[in-house]
Amino acid sequence: MFATLAPILLQATLETFAMVISALALGTAFGLPLGVLLATSGRGELFEAPLFQKSIGPIVNATRSVPFIILAVAIIPFTRLIVGTSIGTSAAIVPLTVAAIPFIARIIEGAIREVDGGLVEAAQAMGARPFQVVTKVLLPEALPGIIHGLTLTAVTLIGYSAMVGAVGAGGLGDLGIRYGYQRFRPDVMAAVVITLIVVVQMVQSFGDWMARKADKRNI
Repeated sequence: MFATLAPILLQATLETFAMVISALALGTAFGLPLGVLLATSGRGELFEAPLFQKSIGPIVNATRSVPFIILAVAIIPFTRLIVGTSIGTSAAIVPLTVAAIPFIARIIEGAIREVDGGLVEAAQAMGARPFQVVTKVLLPEALPGIIHGLTLTAVTLIGYSAMVGAVGAGGLGDLGIRYGYQRFRPDVMAAVVITLIVVVQMVQSFGDWMARKADKRNI
């Protein structure tokens, strides 16, 4: 029985990794600059634009407040527009990315706001421009917190990827629903749950290790 289940379980695990890694990369690509702007666009800050902050902030909060499974269904037309289909692994990446962007943006914002303001003032006193302050001071100093936040995001996306299995997205969630629940196979359900636990533990341990390596206090 295990010999027949193992290849299917491996394929589903690889699909889950593909969805999570792609969504995390795309979410970071969009969420990082958004988070930097949210953290530095207030009055008297590096990129002063209070109107931007007041308009984008509520949109970010609104997107975060929508339950993921509802978001995934609600943006099916947008998913079809982007990838040409609403089912499969590639289609799942779209709602996962949309959910990840505001989450990552707030994480980046929070990590940057934890940086000592004295470091920013010192950099400005030495003639650093706003972009240099961000790249040379804020992001390096906030890196451990950012890594912890991205690790949390990756773990959250693993859970979300299992949810989109309910709408035919592939991965471990789809395997658990189609082969475990619908075919009354508790062994498959157990294998999926155990695999998800192992994957989450691996991701969390790797993220914690990366954060420790990035923390200057541990050097």
